[in-house]
Amino acid sequence: MTNDGTKTGLTYADAGVDIDAGNSLIERIKPAAKRTARTGVMAGLGGFGALFDLKGAGYNDPILVAATDGVGTKLRIAIDTGNVDTIGIDLVAMCVNDLVCQGAEPLFFLDYFATGKLDIEDATRIINGIAAGCEASGCALIGGETAEMPGMYHDGDFDLAGFAVGAMERGADLPAGVVEGDVLIGLASDGVHSNGYSLVRRIVDVSGLGWADDAPFADGPLGAALLTPTRLYVKSTLSAIKHGGVHALAHITGGGLTENLPRVLPEGLGAQIDLNAWELPPVFKWLAATGGIVESEMLKTFNSGIGMVLSVAASEADAVTAILTAAGENVMQIGTVKAGEGVSYTGSLL
Repeated sequence: MTNDGTKTGLTYADAGVDIDAGNSLIERIKPAAKRTARTGVMAGLGGFGALFDLKGAGYNDPILVAATDGVGTKLRIAIDTGNVDTIGIDLVAMCVNDLVCQGAEPLFFLDYFATGKLDIEDATRIINGIAAGCEASGCALIGGETAEMPGMYHDGDFDLAGFAVGAMERGADLPAGVVEGDVLIGLASDGVHSNGYSLVRRIVDVSGLGWADDAPFADGPLGAALLTPTRLYVKSTLSAIKHGGVHALAHITGGGLTENLPRVLPEGLGAQIDLNAWELPPVFKWLAATGGIVESEMLKTFNSGIGMVLSVAASEADAVTAILTAAGENVMQIGTVKAGEGVSYTGSLL
């Protein structure tokens, strides 16, 4: 009703959607997106689509590779603690770490951010995290979608999805050439990464601890420790692939070593893993002890300290190990490819 008594019609804002807030968010995140620019990017944020020039990126006969993922119920911890600054790194990592397993270089990334009511400050923090993940993995944050959907999410809740596109020259796709005797090289994880958090949250409930309580396995609050972002393996593994001798990569996500390694091994070949080749990180020791989780369950639920595995020609294993170490990875030779099926283990983690 206006001052003169005439009726006014409903607006989109009355229904809970603030278009102006969405426009303000785009302006805020433009500098972060600009920092991710790389060769091949043809347009900035704000259009109906995003353009990318593959020839400008240096490809002659490219094959495109796409991946999409989210971060699962790790989001719940980020929301409940208000620590949303690094969850975007997880989102990027879950996509680009998959792309490199195909032998592809990540080129660009798009995000989908949905919430009931847009909080510009929190959304800016989240998308700045996405941009940080893109920058660290050499891909451009080229576009995305922010959806304000009243009635679909509880107050303060949000959801994230990511979409990454990469490329390789024709004939360079992985896995390829895996043979019996290949050395399996493991790259250390930075904690739980982004899988198994429904079980993690259940274990925290059993422990009686809150997110603000001191973490039993690390310095600082429990919530912050469990939000340690997924490690980005892109630049280091691309360097190893460029050297040669890398036959396959397996991103160790949901399903752990037990389920993910067989995905990159040809029929008739399996993996022999020495569990004594690395030390189970403290966070996993605490989860296992508090939840009474047996070793086999740990190995097929969590990464258990190994976030990426490379299958490498035995003759190149030492050289590839040196390249990965020089790139900043904590590298362990954890086993070999053998005749058979599935993954078998010697030694003990627990």
